[in-house]
Amino acid sequence: MAVGIERIAAYPCTLSLDMRTLAEARDHDPNHPIGELWVTSRSLNPVWEDPVTMAVNAALQVVSPADRDDIELVIVGTESSMDFGKPMSTYVQRFCGITANCRNFETKHACYGGTSGLMMAAHWVASGAAPGKKALVVTSDQSRMHLGQPWEYVLGAAATAMLVSASPDVLELELDKTGYWTHEIFDTYRPTSMKEVGHADTSLYGYLEALEGSYEHFIRKVGPIDYDEYFKKHVYHVPFGGMTFRAHRAILRHWREMGVKPAREHFERKSKPALVYNSQFGGTYTSATFIALMGLIDSFPELAAGDRVSMFSYGSGSCSEFYSTKIGPHAHERVAATRLQAGLDARLALSVPEYEAVERQRMSLVDQPDYVVEKTGLHDLYERVYAGKGRLVLDSVEGYQRNYRLS
Repeated sequence: MAVGIERIAAYPCTLSLDMRTLAEARDHDPNHPIGELWVTSRSLNPVWEDPVTMAVNAALQVVSPADRDDIELVIVGTESSMDFGKPMSTYVQRFCGITANCRNFETKHACYGGTSGLMMAAHWVASGAAPGKKALVVTSDQSRMHLGQPWEYVLGAAATAMLVSASPDVLELELDKTGYWTHEIFDTYRPTSMKEVGHADTSLYGYLEALEGSYEHFIRKVGPIDYDEYFKKHVYHVPFGGMTFRAHRAILRHWREMGVKPAREHFERKSKPALVYNSQFGGTYTSATFIALMGLIDSFPELAAGDRVSMFSYGSGSCSEFYSTKIGPHAHERVAATRLQAGLDARLALSVPEYEAVERQRMSLVDQPDYVVEKTGLHDLYERVYAGKGRLVLDSVEGYQRNYRLS
């Protein structure tokens, strides 16, 4: 049975910050975020949005009325959960109108959480335990506040949603062609609801070690391959764009020795255009790999049904997976229909003082038991973009109970 992604969408958020503008305000060289990290802008949220609203606003794009009774599994992969007990999947089920006869839960393993949910959903569909039924996998994360920190350029926010079924119109998952690897480390982690801690060198080497480990496991299972011929293109986890070239070069060494210049040319031909959307979102955690997948499909119109694409996912802590996929028969039209670039272009660009004010306001409300969300300011953003548009928004928090509604 062929299993995979039937539909996919991403939620670009409604606010953005230009990285050149930020670098100039911080008295830094703009070439650092743009030329070295390959990040041109980042997404962020007004105070009436959070990982729950992003998750639902992404899912609403892929769940049709005809799907609601057929979805019997809802999984949200996140490292930005709003509650230690209540999963965000409950809100997705409710506001998407999905049947009450479904399992729902969150998966957590840093940036790998989305891939873990996707694999779990795909294996459930492939098992045949519920013939004809589908799964909904959502990823949703936003950064904590890090004003003035060196890693401020790799922060962001995003959500993706994938309908997983036995009709893989976008992407087929070859479930027998996957390698995985785990190693307990402290590279990046979120020890409290306010803190986000990262160790750059540990994270860099942890990522590359995990890539090597999962790829070697893949080869032991699949057998020797010609990396260039076997896969038409490649998708790597994107903590920031520049990291993906290091990943590509590390894998190329398993295939043949190659200098920096030919390796870069190979990367630009086989993978780099996939970063077209990631470079505008900033860091998106569980969503990063799937945003790159959408960028790959939109950037390479020559990809045909059945063409193999390798995908690599990494989550700090750590766990990774290197797996083989095949382009589906309607991949290009399904991804194009989401008009993701138009959504990114429609974001309200903030000045640095506006960005800092938004971040401070958002973080001031974390862990507060009671507050009402004011939807004013930001150049009338709510009235222009939300009112009457059917987006999920946060209205208030009462005794820690979060009250949402569709605008």
